[in-house]
Order: sequence, then C-alpha cells, then structure tokens
Amino acid sequence: MKRRSLLVLLASLALAVLCNAATDAEAEAAAYWAVVTGRADKIVAVLALDDKAKVLRVRDLVAGYYRDLRDVHETRDTALARARADGVSADEAALARVREEADLRLFRVHTTFVARLSVELEAGQVEAVKDGLTYGVVPNTWRVYREMYPELSDEQRRQILAWLVEAREYAMQGGSSHEKHAWFGKYKGRIANFLSAAGYDAKAAEKQWFERQRTGKTGTP
Repeated sequence: MKRRSLLVLLASLALAVLCNAATDAEAEAAAYWAVVTGRADKIVAVLALDDKAKVLRVRDLVAGYYRDLRDVHETRDTALARARADGVSADEAALARVREEADLRLFRVHTTFVARLSVELEAGQVEAVKDGLTYGVVPNTWRVYREMYPELSDEQRRQILAWLVEAREYAMQGGSSHEKHAWFGKYKGRIANFLSAAGYDAKAAEKQWFERQRTGKTGTP
C-alpha cells in the first residue's frame, strides 16, 4: 500500500513538473511574441497603411518571420553545440551539414515570407519592410556612396546598389544584429575592391566627403 502511495506521489510530482515546464514555455513564447509584435508594429507603421485589417496581417507576417528565424537559428545552434560536446568538433563535414540544413530552412522561411508579403503590399512597400528588418542599411549606405563618389558612372552605381540589395536579402535571414551587419560588411568589402580596381581612392573620397559634410555641401547626385 505504501509503495502504491509512493508511486502515486511520484507520478503527481512528475506531472506537476511537466505542467510547470509547459506553463513556463507558454509564458516565454507569449513574451517573445509581444516583443516581435512590437518590432513589427514599428516597421509597419512606416508604411502608413489605411486598411486596419491589412495592417494586422502584415504585422503578423513580420512578427511571424522573426519567430521562424529564431526557431531555425536556435535549432542550428543547439545542433552545433551538441556536435561539439560529442567530440566531433574536428569533423568539419558534420558541422557543415548542420549549417547547410539551417541555410536551406532559412531560405524557405525567407522565400515564403517575401511571397506572402508581396501579396499584401506594393513592391516599394515590400522594400520598406526589408529595410525595416535590416536597420535601413541599404538606403543609408547607398546615399553615402553616392555622396562620396559623385562621379560614379550609371553602370557602377547599378552594380553597387545591386550588391547592397543582395546583401540585404542575406542580412534579413540573420538571427542577430551582428549577423545582419556582418553580411553588409562582407559586401562592402566587395564594393571597396570594385572601386579600388576602378581607380578610386577610398581615403581621399572619404576625406572629401567629410569636408563636404562640414561645409554643408552634401548634395546627392
């Protein structure tokens, strides 16, 4: 009888632990959703949409994108940590497979998000959402390049802008601000090499740009 009572008690304790864990997980999920919903609200507000139903749909798409990215990144990071703990850190092939699988999932999440967003918004509005997700790096950096190198040819400008836009697509899949900025840093390096090969002196261009900033002569061609 005592043994049965002990088993019942242990079962009750185990059930209580599981219930508490489920409650904690639900609370954490709700808190995270509140955070990403707040971020999404700020991004969508820039669009100045007059359809309240559409505002909510787009807001939830953006918030859901943040959540889906986190799920992929957390799964990837957990798998990498487990692999290293198992002593296979030297097996780069195994680690590469984990990253490749995560990259494939990120691509699917990204493609689905942009497709659904495109159904709700015009092309320019989709661009605005992408900029909101990446801290406005593309328009800000593009403006600086044009100010620093006003003599760029149309072809050079198109190439630089194309690289910045390409960088944004990858940056959108980053799980942190560090990852997002790292993508832009990679492409800025490519642009620097491109300009150097074309005969531009980056240090001289930067010095002249700062001087124009100081004197207020910052017209962008």
